[in-house]
Amino acid sequence: MGTFTKFGLSLAAFSALMAATPAVAEDCETITLGAAISLTGKYATNGVHAKNGYEYAFQKIKDAGGVKIADKCYNFSTIYYDDESKGDRGATLAERLINQDGVQYMLGPYSSGLTKAIAPVTEQYKIPMVEAEGASRSLFNKGYKYLFAVLSTSEQYLASAITLAAEMAEKEGKDPKDIKVAIAVENDPFSLDIRAGVQEDAGKYGMKVVLDEKLPRDLSDMSAILTKVKLLKPDVLVVSGHSKGAATAVRQIGEQRIDVPMIAITHCEAADVVGNFGKAANDVLCSTQWAETLSYEDELFGTAAEYEEGFKEAFPEYTNKTVPYQVAQASAAVYVFKDAFERAGSLDKDKVRDAIAATDLSTFYGDIKFSEAGNNIAKPMVLRQIQDGKYNVVAPSDFASHKLNWPRKPQ
Repeated sequence: MGTFTKFGLSLAAFSALMAATPAVAEDCETITLGAAISLTGKYATNGVHAKNGYEYAFQKIKDAGGVKIADKCYNFSTIYYDDESKGDRGATLAERLINQDGVQYMLGPYSSGLTKAIAPVTEQYKIPMVEAEGASRSLFNKGYKYLFAVLSTSEQYLASAITLAAEMAEKEGKDPKDIKVAIAVENDPFSLDIRAGVQEDAGKYGMKVVLDEKLPRDLSDMSAILTKVKLLKPDVLVVSGHSKGAATAVRQIGEQRIDVPMIAITHCEAADVVGNFGKAANDVLCSTQWAETLSYEDELFGTAAEYEEGFKEAFPEYTNKTVPYQVAQASAAVYVFKDAFERAGSLDKDKVRDAIAATDLSTFYGDIKFSEAGNNIAKPMVLRQIQDGKYNVVAPSDFASHKLNWPRKPQ
């Protein structure tokens, strides 16, 4: 595959990808990317999802004849290091990739916290970084010129759940300001942004936040918080704690039979809450950057549905799961690099940086266009509800494929 890695693909995935590779692609030269990614530690689940998304995009580009620059073709090769879900290690590895391995272009790590640790390094050395997994808006107020993110910023993730709750209240003849909101989030930049977005939207409707708690550091037990939820009887419960927090929330909400009309959490698909907890996940609202049912498409990956199908063929361990959006947006980040190299017509990192900044790209993942700050301003967030074990889009209304189940009952 031409990819340097400290951690290999599964045998089945590697065999499937190799079988699909046309011989002509072997004649292409190499563009080396670097990535410090969480393959162990608390973010490992999503770190692996992101890495798999990168790998799938590399192979699709190779299958399509590579990256075309002038009269030459190139394939992507990647040096991965495991940041162990630690920011200081991520920053050290970024230095190593740049100064020892000679990397001139970077893919992002997993999580806003790790991206926040690495961004000053790539900025110092003027290394273009296209990242797919750091959504905190605090990343985009530092004046960085070499950081670009394909995903929507985190304050947008669950704010739309508040709008949905207001709409449901009005349909029942109630005043939205009587809605009570409970918030439980991890103490990290991503989740604190989600908290801020929910608080801001709740304030617009005059809703009262009756619970505002931080999840335990190890994200393994939120039973004390759920005991307070039972006592306070909120109408909306918002939880954000990446994959581990999502798994803990759905498991313990089921165990304690929490009766809240609306429960909205992040990272449902990545934590496979349906596969792991079955009926306990029913009617939970899940924020997502992307869904396979959306009408997005491009010439490389095809439609959103075709992307999911192709990815599952390459990585059969996802066959009976919903492909997490962390996978899709990682592939989209690679696609941005391909597009930028070809428009720049050069391997000069500053010319590539300028081409990335000028990106205006329609993809299977959605539209990608960067603000001056580097965040994607062209793609909305989507809310899916788990209905009888399936993830169905319920908001925004322009994208909805199903009606919202309201209120949610204990499963």
